[in-house]
Amino acid sequence: MNNVNTREMEKFVAAIQADPAQAMKSKHATGSWQFEEGRPQFTAAIAYANGEIVLNAELPPFAGGWGASPDPVQYCLFGMAACFAATFAATAASERVPLSRLEVTAANWMDLRKQMGIGDENIISRVKFTVAAEGAPRDTMERLVRLAMERCPGVECVTQQIPLEVELSE
Repeated sequence: MNNVNTREMEKFVAAIQADPAQAMKSKHATGSWQFEEGRPQFTAAIAYANGEIVLNAELPPFAGGWGASPDPVQYCLFGMAACFAATFAATAASERVPLSRLEVTAANWMDLRKQMGIGDENIISRVKFTVAAEGAPRDTMERLVRLAMERCPGVECVTQQIPLEVELSE
């Protein structure tokens, strides 16, 4: 339902109910800075269940990039929008709510003076999701938005203080 493999999702729910340790997961991404001028500045091969994709990113041209790839903040917004959409669709499927349309826009507002070394103001002042969904009454969609807000890992990344460690390896 809603392009969500509910059979696998239900199996996972049963597994973590039986053994909460099964819910513990970790993900990683490792990339490398590229030094050839005019080319994408950062490249990472990201493995997933059935394959691998190479992603490129760089600074926007006004900040020192070449315009050859999306910038990291665009990937961040994409990740948050995709995470919210996935959470929304999976929540709808688990509640047997059929969707006929789901579109999520993630936007942010930034002040880049701090990033450029000429200010101390917070860089990100706010993030906003705009959700366009069809297939059920509005009150159902509003309930699904609330549930997705509570359950989405991407939302948690921007609304909760999460410990961050930075380690310089040898």
